[in-house]
Amino acid sequence: MKQALVALFCLTGSVAIADEDIADQYPGSPLYQKPVEVIPNVWSAIGATAPPTYENTGHNNNLSFLITGDGVVVVNAGAAWILAEALHEEIKAITDQPVKLVINENGQGHAMLGNGYWAAQGVPILAHEDAAHEFDERGGDILANAQRYNRDKSEGTVLQGPTETFRDSHTIEMGDMVIEVLHLGPAHSPGDISVFLPNESLVIAGDMAFHERLLPIFPDTDTAGWVETWADFEALNATYVIPGHGHPTNMAQVTRYTFDYLTYLRGKIGEHIDNGGTLADAYYVDQTPYAHLDTFNELATRNAGYVFEAMEWE
Repeated sequence: MKQALVALFCLTGSVAIADEDIADQYPGSPLYQKPVEVIPNVWSAIGATAPPTYENTGHNNNLSFLITGDGVVVVNAGAAWILAEALHEEIKAITDQPVKLVINENGQGHAMLGNGYWAAQGVPILAHEDAAHEFDERGGDILANAQRYNRDKSEGTVLQGPTETFRDSHTIEMGDMVIEVLHLGPAHSPGDISVFLPNESLVIAGDMAFHERLLPIFPDTDTAGWVETWADFEALNATYVIPGHGHPTNMAQVTRYTFDYLTYLRGKIGEHIDNGGTLADAYYVDQTPYAHLDTFNELATRNAGYVFEAMEWE
């Protein structure tokens, strides 16, 4: 009940209190939190807003599933076999409908490393072609990193890419749901997708959208492209947004902490470059309006450096 109330509080537009030091919310399960029903038949196990650790078993993103009436669609395989298996047990406790499809939101470990479990159950796995390529190219390093922090909890986790890919969009009609899997354009990482339910006015945004934690910028993050892609994401006009990380919320909140942050940081770095500033100084541009977000201390300076390196050549 408490978790459901927290989710509902977020949907009203108020800022939820998120803290990296909050202890595991679901003792006895590898999952960080027990799945909650966001709206009827749409469930999500909300991950920690901290980086992946042994304590949270790598469950620091949202593992969602849709109960369609004719089967279950899972969004994100999880960062380990043990997480995928734990999520499956939760699904089986809620519905007798079988899992018929897993969708990977991108090529990162927390989206794909659980694929081996689902493949062993005979479930097809869908991802964007760029995400599949990313995992194929970097999967060994991704798995090695997960094994470092997850140690014995990584047992059974193997490299397993998607079994199906698409380029622009992929529509699924299953049971009572129309499910649109959308690659809207460049954003946080190669092959980022969002899962849109037009009849429910809900989008499982993946790493297109952040709000409780500072979004991370990587060497292959296209911040200029992400800003442009945002117009198509916002045009979905979804009432409910399940972000890649953090509690369910609405479009205004993720716009404030994703689009607004990207344009703010790019503006600060642009001014810094125009004034002849160097990379060494770029790390310390003012980001204090976002200092209350989780992972700010881990990511803010790094984000500034990556944006500077990209904008030097724009």
